[in-house]
Amino acid sequence: MSIPGIMEEEIILDKLQMRVRFDYAGKAKSSKLWGGKNIEQVAEEVRQQKMALLRNVPIQGIHIEDIDMSQEVYSIYDDITGKPVAYAPVLINFSADTIEDAIKFTMNEEFRTIEVLQPEEICLARVDMERLLYKVGKDVSDFKDYLERKMDNWK
Repeated sequence: MSIPGIMEEEIILDKLQMRVRFDYAGKAKSSKLWGGKNIEQVAEEVRQQKMALLRNVPIQGIHIEDIDMSQEVYSIYDDITGKPVAYAPVLINFSADTIEDAIKFTMNEEFRTIEVLQPEEICLARVDMERLLYKVGKDVSDFKDYLERKMDNWK
């Protein structure tokens, strides 16, 4: 079935291709013996563990194309705790079956930036826009609940 005036190729949406940056934190841990690891080493280990999981555990609707862990680990002072925190950045090129899948993939506390590589433009129907806004609202609410649970267990 085709819609008059619209070519069949325009109706089919290719997979979304994106590049996302996650920064994995390494926080100082007090060790009872010999001082333990420095925060840069902890951040690097966290990055390695997370990327091993990402490579080995499939995520519905997400296809990992490239993982770049070559960026340097950097340190800053946390303005809340006053302690140094190291971050190990990673760039991930991926394709997503739907916008909702891409949103779910990026909804975590390590998320820093995203770049849409393809397509150049996206047209959404009213129903698709409603579904997208619902999904974003639900994911933000779920993430807020997760952070609140984390804070409650921190006390």
